[in-house]
Formats: sequence, structure tokens, C-alpha cells
Amino acid sequence: MAKQRIDERGLAYVMAAIFGGLMILITIFSYLGLYLGAVASMIRWHMFYTLDILGIIAGTVEASIWGFFAGYAIAWVYNKFS
Repeated sequence: MAKQRIDERGLAYVMAAIFGGLMILITIFSYLGLYLGAVASMIRWHMFYTLDILGIIAGTVEASIWGFFAGYAIAWVYNKFS
């Protein structure tokens, strides 16, 4: 059976989109008064994330970058050891 590979950049882009989308979703929930503990955690864990417009954009970009690196690393490790 042929070994299947994961496209590193493909998974990286998908993870970046997911992480960025989740940051926007958490922000929307915060304005609705929901999941405020998750919002507090995101503020603590991300250097640039705040609940003003610049902080939302910067936090989303930061989360997307972390997602890109995480997706690339996961695919690279999978391909290396499978």
C-alpha cells in the first residue's frame, strides 16, 4: 500500500483559516456576552488581541500565523514518520 503524504502548505492554510475564524467567532460571542472566559483566555494568550477594532484585527492575524505554523508542523511530522 502506498504511503500517503499530507500537503504541508495546504494543511497550514486550512489551519490558519480555522484559527483566524475562531478568533473572530470568539470576538462575536464576547459582544453577545457569551463565553467570556474564552475571551479572557485569548486576551491572556495572544499578545495583540483586545476587544477594540485594531486588537481584533491584530489578534486574528496573530492567531492565523500560529495556525499556519501549527498546521505546517503537524503535516511535516506526519510525513516524516509515516
